[in-house]
Amino acid sequence: MVSDKTAPGFHPPQQARSRAALQRLLTAAEQVLATAGTDELTMAAVAQRAGVSIGAIYGRFASKDQLLNAVKDRLLGRIEEDLASALNNAGDSLRELVEAFTRALADGFSAGTHAIPYVLVNARNQEATDRGVQALETIQRLFLDKAMHHLAEVRQPDPMTALVIVARTITGACIHRTMSAHIWPDGTSWGRWAAALSGMSVGYLTTPDAATPESGSVG
Repeated sequence: MVSDKTAPGFHPPQQARSRAALQRLLTAAEQVLATAGTDELTMAAVAQRAGVSIGAIYGRFASKDQLLNAVKDRLLGRIEEDLASALNNAGDSLRELVEAFTRALADGFSAGTHAIPYVLVNARNQEATDRGVQALETIQRLFLDKAMHHLAEVRQPDPMTALVIVARTITGACIHRTMSAHIWPDGTSWGRWAAALSGMSVGYLTTPDAATPESGSVG
């Protein structure tokens, strides 16, 4: 869902027909990003892909940056909503929660691989930066809200810190893989990659830290 904080002057339409038209424009913008990248994303290109006039786009977005912000908002909003649903339906163990979290993020970011690299680096205005930070905070909060019920299963000395580390590591890994997919492929499917990542994370959370070095020591 596109929020009312996407960019100054942008207001989501209230009528169903107008909302549907907006979604078609954003889908067209994603498709242009997928095939041509940010440099070739122009109002004219999006209008042609959507089958509307340039004036129809400028009637909703004052600039290319505003349009990119809206695309970013929709992509991140989709990831947030799907993650919340996945965590609500996760099993009753810490392992199942971590698996659901990793799988949902992997599915969300891989589904937007064609556009996310372009919108994530589009931080030329404060609105774009703020929306990205908001998404990171939401992802972490959704995980921690559920993980709080599994603190007894965490074997690290500081369970909450360990859970934050896992949330951020998995999120960062998904973002990195999405950003580097075209230049550094690893030949592994997203499903297999997510399973390995969640397995490593569970191993960290459930393995007692018996070898913590003293402060100032090396080794």
